[in-house]
Amino acid sequence: MTMATVHIVGAGPGDPDLLTVKARRLLESAEVVVYDRLVSPEIIALIPAGTARIDVGKQPGNHPVPQDEINSLLVALARRGRRVVRLKGGDPFVFGRGSEEAAALAAHGLRFEVVPGITSASACAAAIGVPLTHRGLATGVRYVTGHCRADSDLDLDWRGLADPHTTLVVYMAKAQIGDIAERLLAQGLSPDTPAAAVCNGTTVRQRHAIATLADIAATAEAAAFDGPVLFLIGRVVALADVLAEPAATPMRAERA
Repeated sequence: MTMATVHIVGAGPGDPDLLTVKARRLLESAEVVVYDRLVSPEIIALIPAGTARIDVGKQPGNHPVPQDEINSLLVALARRGRRVVRLKGGDPFVFGRGSEEAAALAAHGLRFEVVPGITSASACAAAIGVPLTHRGLATGVRYVTGHCRADSDLDLDWRGLADPHTTLVVYMAKAQIGDIAERLLAQGLSPDTPAAAVCNGTTVRQRHAIATLADIAATAEAAAFDGPVLFLIGRVVALADVLAEPAATPMRAERA
């Protein structure tokens, strides 16, 4: 029996124009696409008719297909010789559990290839005119997750994260913006630090809120975001007013 290669593919932040050429080619030739909740409907629409689609999406507190079952599914499909694309939002190796799935395939002696995608941090920041680094404002970037295993409380290096010279990017942050802001403020980060929350970044549904760290939770709550949210904290966020280009698609912004 033929052993196929499972392609663990990054779908990027949502805009189908930001898919890599390789990702698009693999989608067009796949027999089965196993996809996550964070893959945008615009990209799902690119999957050819007749290709099997398996939705294994998770939401906070709602994991209808546990990760172990997803791993077993990929192993079973590969053993059947199917051309499989495991499609994941953003980049598979940035808070995407792609490495766990690759490890499961490797443990069974199955072939896989990781196809990187544009991660939401750079894409969503650029979409609202925020550079992740800028001379004199930020000398580094830190990526953290706003969602922990088993929906447990965030246990991060808050003292280290409260660095005014670093841009902090929090993935999957919608439910934790207030808690994150409070913890950073408690560690001495200035309440005037600029912050932004970006929902459905790079898509036609994009909306964002910009405020100070002290006010961002209230501003984001008032915006009533209805999709995945990326949280940006740092002095570079102040450049959004200068660097944001006129949107090619409708976009709403809320400000404190």
